[in-house]
This record gives sequence, C-alpha cells and structure tokens, in this order.
Amino acid sequence: MERHTIEPRPGWQQTVEAQGLIYPLTRYPDDSLRPYWDESAYYAFTLPEVEALEEVVEELHGMCLAAAAHIVEHSRFADLGIEDPRLAKLIAESWRRRAELPSLYGRFDLHYDGSGPAKMLEYNADTPTSLVEAASPQWFWLEDRFPGADQWNSLHERLVAAWKRQAPLLPPGAPLHFAHSAGDELGEDLMTVAYLEETAQQAGLETVALPVEDIGWDRLSGRFVDQRLRFIRACFKLYPWEWLATDDFGPYVLDTLDNGGGTGSTLWIEPAWKMLLSNKALLAVLWELYPGHPNLLPAYLDGPRELAHTRGYAAKPLLGREGAGVTLHEPGAEPVLRGPDDPCCYQELAPLPDFDGNRVVLGAWVVEDEAAGLGIRESAGPVTDEYARFLPHVIR
Repeated sequence: MERHTIEPRPGWQQTVEAQGLIYPLTRYPDDSLRPYWDESAYYAFTLPEVEALEEVVEELHGMCLAAAAHIVEHSRFADLGIEDPRLAKLIAESWRRRAELPSLYGRFDLHYDGSGPAKMLEYNADTPTSLVEAASPQWFWLEDRFPGADQWNSLHERLVAAWKRQAPLLPPGAPLHFAHSAGDELGEDLMTVAYLEETAQQAGLETVALPVEDIGWDRLSGRFVDQRLRFIRACFKLYPWEWLATDDFGPYVLDTLDNGGGTGSTLWIEPAWKMLLSNKALLAVLWELYPGHPNLLPAYLDGPRELAHTRGYAAKPLLGREGAGVTLHEPGAEPVLRGPDDPCCYQELAPLPDFDGNRVVLGAWVVEDEAAGLGIRESAGPVTDEYARFLPHVIR
C-alpha cells in the first residue's frame, strides 16, 4: 500500500459530476470549498495484498453474522440499546427468516497501513454511503489514468447480479420503490439511491423513486402509499432503521412489516436484522466471541477496562455516523464513562495510518456475502468525519 501524488485531470469536477458524483466539493466552516473527490493523489496496492484483504473482509462478514445469531439467540438486544420488546421481536423474526428477505450490501471501515493485519473499525450494513464514488467515478478515473490496469472494484456487476438473484424474494407484480431523505442537502443520499435504482433497473426490475418524506399513509387500507397512491409493497430505503422504527410513522412500520413469507404489507430493504450489524455494540460482541482475533480490536460495553491504561481507547456512540460523537482517549488518562442516556462502545485506540499527514481509512464493500470493492477516505484529523476526502486506487 503506497500513496502517490498525481496531477488531477483537466476538468475533473465536471467529469465526476457527469458520472453521478454531484457533491465533488465540501464546504468547510470558514465557508471555503475544497475537494471531496481528491484525485491529486491515489493509493496503489499489489494484487496479493488485495486478495488478502478480500479474505479478511469475507471472514469478518461471516463473524458478524455469527455475532448477530448470538445476539438473537441470547436476547442481548438491550446491549444494543434496543429496549422496545416489540422491535426486538421483529428483529429476531427478521434474522430467523433472513433467507426470505432481500439483503444487498454493507461497508467495513478498516484500519490498514500495508504492513500489519487489517483491523475492523466498524461495519455499516444498513445505510452505507460513498458507494457512488467507489463504484463509478473511481473506475472511470482508472481507465483515464491507468488504462489496462486493475482496481478492487466489481461493485456494479455484483449489485446487478444481486438484484437478479433476489428478485424472486420481492412481492410479485409490484414495483420496487427507492427512498431517500429530502433533508440531505449535499445530494449524497439522492445519488446513492439513484445509483442503486439504476442497478436494479439493469437487473430487469420495475422501480419508483421518492423521498421518504413523501411516503403517505392510507388510513382506509392501513398501508403505505407513494405520491400516486400506489401501495408500497417493497422499498429500498437509505434511511436508518433506528429512525424508521421510532419516527412518527414508526408504529405503522412495525404494524405492516413484511418480515418474510408475505405476511405484512411492506418489505423494507435493508431488512430489520441489519440493525444488528450497524450498531457499535457489535464490536464488543465480536471481541467477546473471538478474543485475540488478529483482525479485531478489543472492545467493551461496560467501560474501557484495561485499555484506559495500556493502549488508550475510542468511545463510539452505538449509532453514531461519520465520526459524530466519537472521543479519543490516550492511555493513562482517567477513564471517562458515558451514562445510560449516551451508550457507547469502548474500542482500543488505533490511530489511523498517517501518509504524509493524511489519515487514511479503507472502506471495504460487501455485496450479499462477498467482498466487492474498495473506497478510500482521508482526513486531516484523527477521526474520519464529514470533511474527509475520497481518493481513488489502483492495483499495481
């Protein structure tokens, strides 16, 4: 793994915007605009390196599924902050019937510097973003800059194939709705959903797009409807389950949930069991089940334990995103425990690899159960946040 600088392509901003990345710039607190898509540098990997990372990702995915099974079998939902017994019951049912439920993709965030084993930082298997840039503009950059070279990137093909395989699980005779939040000002959610809708269309599915805020409730039929008053039988939503289940319309979601077998009126993708993989409590359950695993970092739910005095720790909110609420604690400092109103996971501090002042995290994609691609983000600070930059990569 090496970082190389390179001259950006002339007109790069217009190029990536035309390829679906309509948010190539990030506005900073000083009101300046700086590249989010950053092709002034790239990362290079060897093929054996990528093959080894693929094996790690698929092993971690299998371990996460085993951890989900453990949570369900031992009813450990309270450890995830899931206190509603009805929601816990539906998640458990979703897990047990997962073979009947479409489930598409997820993204591991990995600590890796090219020298030691990759370490799992977290797993977002419910609403992962940065998909558009990883699947499309990154590939076209490779063709422009390194024609004939390769990239860890089979995202598009695997997504189309996944929709084709899972089409029989969808309600027959009904379009597949795709929903994003209109509250997303950057357009990232919009374009992520639009891209996934395109892959579904290429798989031969009939689709309909709409904002989550435009989903209606038909009181007479007791069903969700779109703007044309069509029943929403199946919906891919880029909207976290913890919001979906607790918003004002949350009770209707639970009342009408199709959890496999066609017994409800709305099938949501990702399914409810994905809540088990997108909660930071998963990190502590994994360490409990696989202590000392070379691709895991020690993690606990009741406090930092020995980490406070040995390696330090990161306190991560169970449902935080893009670094929100994460605090870093160096070894030797007095432990800071969060209360029950702010539950978190305490994970061993693993400072992000530093390449010439750039802190890097690997985003390794999984489609269904297979490793499918790589996206790389850099940040200037120790936490990968909303000001991180996306850089392309190449296999040497």
